[in-house]
Amino acid sequence: MYSTSKPDPVRLEIFKNLYQFIAEQMGIVLQNTAASVNIKERLDFSCAIFDASGLLVANAPHIPVHLGSMSESVRSLINDKSDTIKSGNVYLSNNPYNGGTHLPDVTAITPVFDEQENQIIFYVASRGHQADIGGITPGSMPPHSTTVEEEGILFDNFLLVEQGNFREVAVRDILLNHSYPARNPNQNIADFKAQIAANERGVQELRKMVEQYGLDIVQAYMKFVQDNAEESVRRAIKVLKDGAFIYEMDSGAKIQVKVSINRENRSAIIDFTGTSGQLNSNFNAPKAVTQAAVLYVFRTLVDDNIPLNAGCLKPLAIIIPEGCMLNPTHPAAVVAGNVETSQTIVDALYGALGAIAASQGTMNNFTFGDRRYQYYETICGGSGAGVNFHGTDAVHTHMTNSRLTDPEVLETRYPVMVESFSLRPDSGGKGKYVGGNGVIRRIKFLEPMTANILSNHRRVPPFGLNGGEAGQVGRNWIQRQDGTQDNLDSTATVEMQPGDIFVIETPGGGGFGQR
Repeated sequence: MYSTSKPDPVRLEIFKNLYQFIAEQMGIVLQNTAASVNIKERLDFSCAIFDASGLLVANAPHIPVHLGSMSESVRSLINDKSDTIKSGNVYLSNNPYNGGTHLPDVTAITPVFDEQENQIIFYVASRGHQADIGGITPGSMPPHSTTVEEEGILFDNFLLVEQGNFREVAVRDILLNHSYPARNPNQNIADFKAQIAANERGVQELRKMVEQYGLDIVQAYMKFVQDNAEESVRRAIKVLKDGAFIYEMDSGAKIQVKVSINRENRSAIIDFTGTSGQLNSNFNAPKAVTQAAVLYVFRTLVDDNIPLNAGCLKPLAIIIPEGCMLNPTHPAAVVAGNVETSQTIVDALYGALGAIAASQGTMNNFTFGDRRYQYYETICGGSGAGVNFHGTDAVHTHMTNSRLTDPEVLETRYPVMVESFSLRPDSGGKGKYVGGNGVIRRIKFLEPMTANILSNHRRVPPFGLNGGEAGQVGRNWIQRQDGTQDNLDSTATVEMQPGDIFVIETPGGGGFGQR
């Protein structure tokens, strides 16, 4: 019916949107069936489809740091279990050293077999941020972990569903039998089941495509979609210039990147040599996270409406020295690498390319909980200004794309009050184009609870570009019920008492150009 030797432009557009539509359908199922606020309300999840070799084909517009790294998880499964994968199996993985980001982000991977169940023709996967996966603090985002074990429970291509049978006893055993066990295994299991359901929707929709168009056509257009993305990135690279940038984090660790453009073959080398070595803190970013940040930046330079997929990476050679903070070795702690260091990588790349001033550069990860409750949120701030645009106030930027929980939901489900949530005036950097403003979020506690903040840019301001001023640094502090005030560092664990208010002031984005 259709040619498999070269794409028809109209049909390329149709198939590109069909693949994305399937990922979106998966996301709707996951949101509707999940139990946790994290997935259901905050939308901290991602869904995607992959070809038979585990390369990303298309995704819904979910969380960039998930989407750019999930392919590594799928390919790890293929390398590890290819001889034993059967139809009806679903696997669970969150291993940061096998394509994972950090332990709360747990990926469910389902192989899609052909009609005769002889060979795997695709994979589908969904990644959801668990409200708690164990570890030394409720919410599994410990500010001061030094090993990955302290951050929670690690699944490495664990067989979650065996030929259609959910292995609840086995998964519950892993969740409970750990040095720092999961605090709410029932919620974990409910969310895992939602991910299985989301994947099953993807399986069904892909099989419908094969039935309608034929396997050869569906697979051919998967490659055409990837090739189209590659060509789009090559066109974007052609107009770029060489650049370099060094960006310091609050801890003193530095991200160093050099971008070398080859205009003749429209390719780029992204070299992170010179970046700080592996850290004793948890700001190490797994290699898959670093690759995801690079993939995100170069995808955003493309004007065309293309899915983020493996084709975007083909023109890019990424050099990440082993043992540095962007390619750590086991058992390095990594929980902040995914959420904080990833943001620094993105801003450093934009700085090297001279494209956009720094965003707030942090996700302002706030967790609180006890044995009964566990909650996690990321908090918006200012985005950076660019060549011909102002930054945006109060927005999640770059590697995060989640929502904040509605106050009504938060106050119904947890013993806290959102006392206020407002813009932080004049926190964006000045310039010809002004950086976006951060926010001020005040959460009052009604019961004793442990609270944690994991953030950055409380010491180092988000940079401006081309003469634009830096954005204001953020601030974390506690207003105690007795009127005293405790100032906190970028990372902190504190005990909250009834009436205490945790205050988070998020950074503004950098300005661009002289006024």
